[in-house]
Amino acid sequence: MPPRSAAGALTVPASAAPVFAPGRAAAEEVPRPVPGIVKPLPAEWFVPHDTNAEMRWDALRDADGKAVIGRHVPTERFFVRNHTGTPLIDPDRWRLRLFGSGLRGAPTAGRAVEFGLEDLRALPSTRIDALIECAGNGRSYYRSQQHQSVPGTPWRLGGIGSASWRGVRLAELLRAAGLTDDAVDLLPVGLDPDYVVGGENYGPVRRPLPVAKALDDVLLAYEMNDEPLTPDHGAPARLVVPGWVGIASIKWVGSIEVADHPLQSPWNTDFYRMFGPDYPPGGGAPLSTQLVKSAFELAVGAVLAAGREHRLHGRSWSGAAPVDRVEVSTDGGRTWRPAELCEEPRADNWTRWSVDWRPERPGPYELRARATDRLGGGQPERAPFNREGYLFGAVVAHPVTVV
Repeated sequence: MPPRSAAGALTVPASAAPVFAPGRAAAEEVPRPVPGIVKPLPAEWFVPHDTNAEMRWDALRDADGKAVIGRHVPTERFFVRNHTGTPLIDPDRWRLRLFGSGLRGAPTAGRAVEFGLEDLRALPSTRIDALIECAGNGRSYYRSQQHQSVPGTPWRLGGIGSASWRGVRLAELLRAAGLTDDAVDLLPVGLDPDYVVGGENYGPVRRPLPVAKALDDVLLAYEMNDEPLTPDHGAPARLVVPGWVGIASIKWVGSIEVADHPLQSPWNTDFYRMFGPDYPPGGGAPLSTQLVKSAFELAVGAVLAAGREHRLHGRSWSGAAPVDRVEVSTDGGRTWRPAELCEEPRADNWTRWSVDWRPERPGPYELRARATDRLGGGQPERAPFNREGYLFGAVVAHPVTVV
């Protein structure tokens, strides 16, 4: 662990000290992009959506209903959200540049504080459990349940995953780089290929992050589930921003601007904010905290036997607080009963639950699950509409058939 001065300030050892070096344009760091997704996408685990891959909830259990995935989703089964394609980046050549008016000496983009992967590993490491969830997770239900047309990837509820992440707290890195008390915003920039849509080039994925959040609980991760990050999940290093929409957890981070003034990018002005009749003309505030959601570990349209006891399993989560309670309905929401929580709820992660059900009569049924977190946040019957279909947090109808 790096030594500290008598006053308690972090003193970075020579082996981990950042060097001031001429900055290089992000484009020079980007290798030739690999189209699409690198890892295999078995149909029994994933539903592909162009450059994205959604986790199948029923894949969390085997054919006999036994759990095959615990709190953490294995890396090979973890969902993928890409704006373009997964880049392959040489970890030995990778460098993270920090610059801007929020650092001592105000290094500019051409003169940056630079860290390599070994420099990060020389700093004190931290391990956290946290969910990553796409802001559009559940988007398809705006169409199927609320009959509202929205663009974008038609996620059900599989744009989410929990993992164990190891890396350096962003607060530790910023202080090592010379963070000042005047810093307001950060702008992490990914090394993925430029995002081009509708004939417009928006550049690499980048989104401002308030310094207050960065100093709170954000991790610059280089390991996932006790192994080095893989390309699809941000190797060599990515941000993990607990509780917030997935776009904040920038993958393949190549640079971070630290500014003493608010920063902007298309990912907090044009995208990832609420637009629609119930929001201001310029859109709502940039999205941050995720909502409360629940999902069954069961295929949509599953066939179950009548006259038998079935144990229904699922998971609930909230970006704001630990889950407090979960209720399940097997009759389309007419009646509800409490589910049994299978573990102590934690902040920034999902909680597994189960409930027994014995359907006596054959026919179609509609299962529903709803959760409440410890701050009182819950799941309404209907999600407020927004033009891009973000943050669907309503109760989801889950049809099954009993025979």
